[in-house]
Amino acid sequence: MKMNMNNLKIFITVAEKMNITEASKELFISQPAVSKAVKNLETSINIKLFLRDKHNGLMLTDAGKEILILARQMKLIENKIYQIASCENKLLRGKVKVGSFPAASTILLPETIASFRSKYPLVNIELKEGISSQIKEWVADRTVDIGIVAAPFNDFEYIVLNHDYMVAIIPEHHSLEHEKKIDFEEYQNQFIYCKGGHETAMATILQEHNIELKENLTVQTAETLINMVKSNLGIGIISNFTLSSISHNLIVKDIQPRITRDIGIISHSFDEVTPAAREFIEVMSQLYKVKNGI
Repeated sequence: MKMNMNNLKIFITVAEKMNITEASKELFISQPAVSKAVKNLETSINIKLFLRDKHNGLMLTDAGKEILILARQMKLIENKIYQIASCENKLLRGKVKVGSFPAASTILLPETIASFRSKYPLVNIELKEGISSQIKEWVADRTVDIGIVAAPFNDFEYIVLNHDYMVAIIPEHHSLEHEKKIDFEEYQNQFIYCKGGHETAMATILQEHNIELKENLTVQTAETLINMVKSNLGIGIISNFTLSSISHNLIVKDIQPRITRDIGIISHSFDEVTPAAREFIEVMSQLYKVKNGI
């Protein structure tokens, strides 16, 4: 039996939802039709794609996981074919899937999307948010076309958009209010950290200065960090880029030694992305490389 591209697309949706009912709603087709498509695909390639467990529901087999990555690549290629044809007709269409962490979504994406849509109104943009490590996984397995992440950029191709650095935040009338910089080693026991992709950069710089990193308290969001600092529970350590995306009335201080990291766009290969994704990258890089003097 010949493999059907429509069955392959349905398989991708089921694999991402891990639920026949949810996939059915997403695709606007009946549950039996979804189940039949998956079954037909399994028959055509003669392997099991899913395990069906009473307690855990659907689970991808090892082969299913590999085929999911290939299926996404095939869908990307199909999308690219249509986009190239649209380009020839001067009407770029299709979809760009972007992975981004929340601060980047707030600071970098609104102007980028507005500028991109003014040029390419027929292209849809799908945004998926997570932390940098998640986004790198999404780029690796083709869940998204491009990612906006904090360095390190691993083995991906990348374009740097912003040179970021870590800062300390304290409430008004704090004992360090008049200090120009806060010494990292001296006050480390008072620090509250916010997870956000800075961990590698921080560990690297501190190691260079022979400072041992002690994480006494780490929170998941910048909002939680700000509330804890306002409650005088410690000194907040956060990326200046992330902090600029949130309204607050705290005092911002440089820290010593200076801890820097880059924020950029990543892809498997900028030459291999779809025409729409390539144009999105071009719009974003022109906007922010110019603004940041990169």
